[in-house]
Amino acid sequence: QVQLVESGGGLVQSGGSLRLSCLASGLPFDASVMSWYRQASGKERELVARISSGFHNTMYGESVKGRFTISRDDAKHTVDLQMDSLNSEDTAMYYCNAVTPRSGDYNSYWGQGTQVTVSS
Repeated sequence: QVQLVESGGGLVQSGGSLRLSCLASGLPFDASVMSWYRQASGKERELVARISSGFHNTMYGESVKGRFTISRDDAKHTVDLQMDSLNSEDTAMYYCNAVTPRSGDYNSYWGQGTQVTVSS
């Protein structure tokens, strides 16, 4: 059974930092593309950051470039999101996502999410 368990969310003041972590199990982690998404109240879910398998190439949403850093540890099956210089627009539920290859197709898995609230 695939599980993605996020942790590290909470309440932080504007300008502060948080580090989110996602622990994955039940899937071929080192072959999976791992991402963080977020969804603010009343808005659509958006991609925050993504890290590839293999060479660990990264990409970021425009609104978080230069402030957030995604990383992964294939030995521990974790993917982290370091969030710095947080502002109120970063308030959202943050979700971990894994996309794994399977017989010429792909499976996509989601965690339950962790809430990040930035107070101004």
